[in-house]
Amino acid sequence: MPHSTRARFPLRRLCAALTATAALLALGGAAPPPRPLGIGDRLFPYLGNPGYHIASYDIALDYHGNDRPLDAVTTIRARATQRLRRFNLDFTRGTVRSVEVNGKPAQFTPVQEDLVVTPAEVPHSGDRFTITVHHTSDPGGGRDGGWIRTADGLVMANQADAAHRVFPGSDHPSEKAYFTFRITAPKDLTVVANGVSTGRTTEGDATTWTYRTRHPMATELAQVSIGRSAVAEGTGPHGLPLRDVLPAADRAQLEKWTAKTPEHLAWLERRIGGYPFENYGMLIAQASTGFELETQTLSLFEKDLFTRTAFPAWYVESVMVHELAHQWFGDSVTPRTWSDLWLNEAHATWYESLYAEEKGGRKLEDRMRVAYQYSDLMRLDGGPPAAIKKPVPGRKISIFRPVVYDGSALVLYALRQKIGAPAFERLERAWTAAHRDATVSTADFITMASRVTGHHLESFLRPWLYSPTTPPMPGHPDWKVIRKPA
Repeated sequence: MPHSTRARFPLRRLCAALTATAALLALGGAAPPPRPLGIGDRLFPYLGNPGYHIASYDIALDYHGNDRPLDAVTTIRARATQRLRRFNLDFTRGTVRSVEVNGKPAQFTPVQEDLVVTPAEVPHSGDRFTITVHHTSDPGGGRDGGWIRTADGLVMANQADAAHRVFPGSDHPSEKAYFTFRITAPKDLTVVANGVSTGRTTEGDATTWTYRTRHPMATELAQVSIGRSAVAEGTGPHGLPLRDVLPAADRAQLEKWTAKTPEHLAWLERRIGGYPFENYGMLIAQASTGFELETQTLSLFEKDLFTRTAFPAWYVESVMVHELAHQWFGDSVTPRTWSDLWLNEAHATWYESLYAEEKGGRKLEDRMRVAYQYSDLMRLDGGPPAAIKKPVPGRKISIFRPVVYDGSALVLYALRQKIGAPAFERLERAWTAAHRDATVSTADFITMASRVTGHHLESFLRPWLYSPTTPPMPGHPDWKVIRKPA
């Protein structure tokens, strides 16, 4: 049959084009529109980012006053776990000026609370790559976390969903990384951050302060303090360096409290083993936050906690012990998901309560009996300890309900009742030693409790952790719960 060569060539080109399109689709295809992504956390599904893991952050901040955005450069070193034609960073509340990947300009698009980056050269699975983001960091935005304005500067409060309001990254506790901070501020101010000081330089009217962590850290635990502060240095058990950051004008009044830290450290080390980090200190800020916060190596406290005469000394010290205990439980041993939050707060509440019993005569058993009485109501309000309810829209810190504190400490009390005090103390030491600098799940705790005691404890612990109603308390058959709210 006669045929036309002119008809065949377009057909060949069409086939070639279709083949190329099919190959492109096989490699990932036309990219869908930029959208927010996350690693699927049950409580905060858009936190964290798939496709890579972050090894370190280098965050440079230039401070111009607590009413103006800081100029910032965040450098991230990461490793790809898949081919990354495009990837997301968690970031909001700042202006992004440019992004580079491995030194080459990259395209970027802000989408909700994510920054979607398209690199010029695609990292492949296993590749290590560097992301550099030039941006601002805005201290405005109210009391929903991130930067907190103080009377003379700024501090950070990034829990639970707010570090990405300060700097871009992967803002999920499972993504622990090393941090370097380089903060430039007027030379009459003092800057302190997590980790250890690695130097400072002054040029003209500005000083640049540099700090580096020696252990990996979750983004929610990052801390930078800028203000008219005094830094009081000391030594804790075994020569541990201590440094407290205090409003300069109130140093003498506040040092009577910070002087108690060595005793608190020794008290906790006797129960749960050696302190896990390079240094420790208290950051006392002239700010109204409504909470204290266990930022790694530098716990944040409101000044009013120490200056209001309404609080008895034993209570103030028990709060100090609560935040210090978090350095082990939450900071060193970090929850893998936000549903594992009870592992942080149950233990910090537990040691706070033991300290209050020893120093203030407030019996742990009495506190746990009251907690048991109200446990069903706490579960109704906030969910079971290991399956807490999602945050109220617009109130991300609402996950910190009573069931996370006393309701979760009650689980530890029940476990101690079940296995006995000696086995419980072995478990606590084994837990902090085995998982130092790591992330953990509730299942990990159940497994270790069973291993340490030699008994299968899952059938005992799961109802305490996941049931909407409270199981019977071992050793206290007379304890009853209130089933309906008054």
